[in-house]
Amino acid sequence: MKRALVSVSDKTNLVSFVQNLVELGYEIISTGGTKKTLEEAGMNVIAIDEVTGFPEILEGRVKTLHPMVHGGLLAKRDDAHHQEQVTQNNIKYIDLVCVNLYPFAKTIQNPEATHEDKIENIDIGGPSMLRSAAKNFNDVTVVVDANDYDLIISEIREQGNTTLKTRQMLAGKVFNHTAAYDAMIANYFNEINEVEVPEKLTVTYDLKQTLRYGENPHQKAAFYQTLQQPSYSVVSSEQLHGKELSYNNIADANAALEILQEFEGAAAVAVKHMNPCGVGLGTTIEEAYAKAYEADPTSIFGGIVALNREVSKPLAEELHKIFLEIVIAPSFTEEALEVLKQKKNIRLLTTDMSQRLQPGQKLVSVKGGLLVQELDTVQVKKEDLECVTEVKPTEEDLEQLLFGFQVCKHVKSNAITLVKNDMTIGVGAGQMNRVGSAKIALEQAGALAQGAYLASDAFFPMSDTVELAAKYGIKAIIQPGGSIKDQDSIDACNKHGIAMVFTKVRHFKH
Repeated sequence: MKRALVSVSDKTNLVSFVQNLVELGYEIISTGGTKKTLEEAGMNVIAIDEVTGFPEILEGRVKTLHPMVHGGLLAKRDDAHHQEQVTQNNIKYIDLVCVNLYPFAKTIQNPEATHEDKIENIDIGGPSMLRSAAKNFNDVTVVVDANDYDLIISEIREQGNTTLKTRQMLAGKVFNHTAAYDAMIANYFNEINEVEVPEKLTVTYDLKQTLRYGENPHQKAAFYQTLQQPSYSVVSSEQLHGKELSYNNIADANAALEILQEFEGAAAVAVKHMNPCGVGLGTTIEEAYAKAYEADPTSIFGGIVALNREVSKPLAEELHKIFLEIVIAPSFTEEALEVLKQKKNIRLLTTDMSQRLQPGQKLVSVKGGLLVQELDTVQVKKEDLECVTEVKPTEEDLEQLLFGFQVCKHVKSNAITLVKNDMTIGVGAGQMNRVGSAKIALEQAGALAQGAYLASDAFFPMSDTVELAAKYGIKAIIQPGGSIKDQDSIDACNKHGIAMVFTKVRHFKH
């Protein structure tokens, strides 16, 4: 008679799975709570200590770590030397292992869990059995995912055993599962030990969805998520309507949310190709969106709009007037949804926006490696600014300058943004020189640049940007400072009566 060892924390569909195994002629070995569940369902279960001849000890920390278990899992059925040792030691084969692990992930997410609780939820015996069974997939079926129960039962019923191809596939799932489990534990210890740069970086993500393609149709792509689900996140969003998200949709939506989280008051952000094409602030979200739209009515077409207040019916009617790929907000009224859902393809997402500018890491792949850095969550305040010119900015000037600098932080370098009356009026992104970005932003603003504010993500290497700004009538400039030629820019500002402040903070974005 074949034997199955079953020991699970997640008991979803367990009873029916094991009942099927019993009907197919399997003896069932089990432990602890799993054994109790199966016995309550009316099944005969062999206790693990009957197999090992040794009691469970140390509050269950040691129960399956025994040669009678691992010998039964690892023995090669077609190896005479193995068979001889199995017989000599009275070891019985174990043909199927069904194990899932202590809920370490769930425990570390519980704010009430103590450090001791978390340590106790590090599974030792479970991964050991899984790895032993997976290594010997030639002879042993191993299952870690309840979604595979039906496949296993179907193959055993039809063929008397699972196929080698299935066993190999299941073994691969096990090693992915245990690797992710160990990565979570390693990261927990890195966190509590305050290890900022571990010698081995272990990261784990769960597949959220496969994507039709990547940036282009010839590129394969998928979307993965972390264990944590932070605010202002596409990964934790709920899609209420529309087509499936694409690779580019996700990247643009993430960019929009990163900008949006800079603002506490009502704000609207329009993004196209990872850069903001319009950002507006207002006393109401309707006013904020109107400004974001007016900032660049051309570029917003086919873009992503993110809003940090509930979408009302009047706002939905405005959004409905143009083609948008995505609208993201904390919520939509039922009337707003009725309006927006008239377009079958528009993607409507809600996401938590309760916590702004949470710390975290940014990971960027390079060929053969990975760059890791802290997220840029720094916000410059009024008290951080240094006025370096003869003309001093007013309080209103400072507010507009800081607004421009917050947006500029999220524009691809070299970056220049122009703002006026709580809205962007020009964005220059990704040029090879700073004056080139300034020229794009100023030409976009045109006559609106008169009396507007210019923000730069990094210092001016020479005075040419100031000279160009003066021609368009810019009132004040905000930039990090720190160039060896700062004085040239200061002198140019003084010559043209422009106020300029230094932030001493740079916001490169590559």
